[in-house]
Amino acid sequence: MRRTIFDEDHHAFREAVRDFMRSEVVPHIDQWEKDGSVPREVFRRTADLGINGLQIPEEYGGGGMDSFLFNMIAFEEIGYAAASLGGLQVHLNTVLPYFLHYCNDEQKQRWFPGFADGSLIASVAMTEPGTGSDLAGMKTTAVRDGDDFILNGAKTFITGGINADLVIVAARTSRDDDDRRHGLTLLVVEDGMPGFIKGRNLDKLGLKSSDTAELAFQDVRVPAANVLGEVDKGFGMLGNNLSQERLSIAITAQATATAAHRLALDYVNERLVFGKPVAHFQNTKFVLAECATQLQAGQSMIDQAVVALDEGTLTPADAAMVKLFVTEAQGRIIDQCLQLHGGYGYMREYAISRLYADARVSRIFGGTNEVMKVVVAKSLGL
Repeated sequence: MRRTIFDEDHHAFREAVRDFMRSEVVPHIDQWEKDGSVPREVFRRTADLGINGLQIPEEYGGGGMDSFLFNMIAFEEIGYAAASLGGLQVHLNTVLPYFLHYCNDEQKQRWFPGFADGSLIASVAMTEPGTGSDLAGMKTTAVRDGDDFILNGAKTFITGGINADLVIVAARTSRDDDDRRHGLTLLVVEDGMPGFIKGRNLDKLGLKSSDTAELAFQDVRVPAANVLGEVDKGFGMLGNNLSQERLSIAITAQATATAAHRLALDYVNERLVFGKPVAHFQNTKFVLAECATQLQAGQSMIDQAVVALDEGTLTPADAAMVKLFVTEAQGRIIDQCLQLHGGYGYMREYAISRLYADARVSRIFGGTNEVMKVVVAKSLGL
């Protein structure tokens, strides 16, 4: 079905991103997978293309875009290339909105030019070794001491944490026995601050080129000028961007599932079994037809949700539905497409193998799909 949400500027931008992926990313994916991260200079080159500064105001060197459609295009093309730019994706779609919504003028002047030119990459640290989805239960603390906060604690599973120059750290600054959600504050910790320790780059099942860190904070002095938004109001701030974050996960899931489908189509038309292309067998046709139908359903949900996001009407429940449906479909589609590759699909030299491993986390991060069901159930009054 024809997508109707894009104009000529969108199509031109898509072509530019597609060319960039073809020439600057795809040839290096295998090496980045071995290295466990994407080189920092790549983020400078994506900035030259305009990706990093899409939503940064023009006075700070950005594009000043209010619409999310250009972000969507960029990360669709990354997914279509069966690639991952890891920390950049989290920086733009998950972390940057916190800066855009909550930075004061002085903070904008300090950080926004670097976001636009690619010299600054940010991450967000919420998850702790003992707490996952229960953000109110986090143990990291920040105690006021004059013009600073003294930060202590540990975070884990922090996407982009190794490469990050700035990390938004959620920490407890006060306690309220009647309201566990009160008392969390967002502090922007800068790389190189004494006591800020970047631990090992975690060895994951998939998304090998996406650096994922353990972070430790030992009496880190964070200036009060690095508080993002209001002290003690961090829980609500973290929740404000969950809909976009979950929609972003769905966009990438949809794009990588689409890439898997295309890989399978190419493979079954080339591979001969019993003297015939695999594509000639009815089972192959039925599997790929079913996958195509699921992809169309997911794309329709995403396109409608992105329009709602731009209009400011995307609800948490709607975003949860989109993430739930699309990521579950992604898992099924990529699994079926790998099956059509036979034994070759299990080999790391084939992109379908990488997509299979990468897809598994889609149902976990940004809130597990079990949490998505809870969100949807609440919207139904259950």
